[in-house]
Amino acid sequence: TLPSELRTLVWQHQRVAYTALMDCAWQTLRVFSANHKQLQGTPGAMAVLHTHSRQLEFHPHVHVLMPAAALDANKGLWRSMRRSNKGGDYLFSHKALAKVFRAKFLAALREQGLTPPANLPQVWVVDCKRVGSGHKAIIYLGRYLYRGVIQEKDILRCDGNNVTYRWRDSKTKRLTTRTVSGAQFLRLVMQHVLPKGFRRARNYGFLHPNSKRLITLLKLLVFKRPSGTATPSTTSQTTPRAQWKCACCAGAMRVLRRRILPSTNAPPPQHSQATTNQ
Repeated sequence: TLPSELRTLVWQHQRVAYTALMDCAWQTLRVFSANHKQLQGTPGAMAVLHTHSRQLEFHPHVHVLMPAAALDANKGLWRSMRRSNKGGDYLFSHKALAKVFRAKFLAALREQGLTPPANLPQVWVVDCKRVGSGHKAIIYLGRYLYRGVIQEKDILRCDGNNVTYRWRDSKTKRLTTRTVSGAQFLRLVMQHVLPKGFRRARNYGFLHPNSKRLITLLKLLVFKRPSGTATPSTTSQTTPRAQWKCACCAGAMRVLRRRILPSTNAPPPQHSQATTNQ
């Protein structure tokens, strides 16, 4: 999250500032993953830019969803982070992340010829928490990719002069209403329109569209059975995986190789017409 002292500068240079916000957040996480003793590799992450608060005020921040694991392409290893017994349901220290992110973001602004204000706070806000499988987090982030900053059901009243809308307070979890003039409401909504062509959602690391080689390596590592793994015995408590059977002879089948399916948008293959002898 960017501090309020930067919002005027960010508003005046949205394309540069938004790009720096997303890229610097990723670069910070990449450095932490590479230097972490349990990870030591390249992570994958999905970042989504938000520019509004619940009250529709200008509040630029970025959400990053990533697994607690990293891919070491040089050694061909997939490393997952172990849960600590000391407590703490987060991946990295939020204080350390905030310090490094602050330095990277300000440096990125200066490289673009922008001068940050002198009254910036030393401590920035970074929130880290575990979200389980990430399913609910993806649903939450996905809502803002296909609709505006406010849903129609949250606009309670419009009398021609004023607009009343509601939002849920993050602290009390209660619905709160606010009434503003029509012009003020339009300003609140329109300030969140992104620059033309700007991508709000971006993938990084092994999730980047240009990282097909890393994705292929990752699939081989995840689906490959570790060498030296004992075959489950009849006394084992683990249920053996069901085998695929041949449709012709009913014999057991095993996977020899996996292939990434082509895009569904690709044209259908050309089949030669079969000829029959009369």
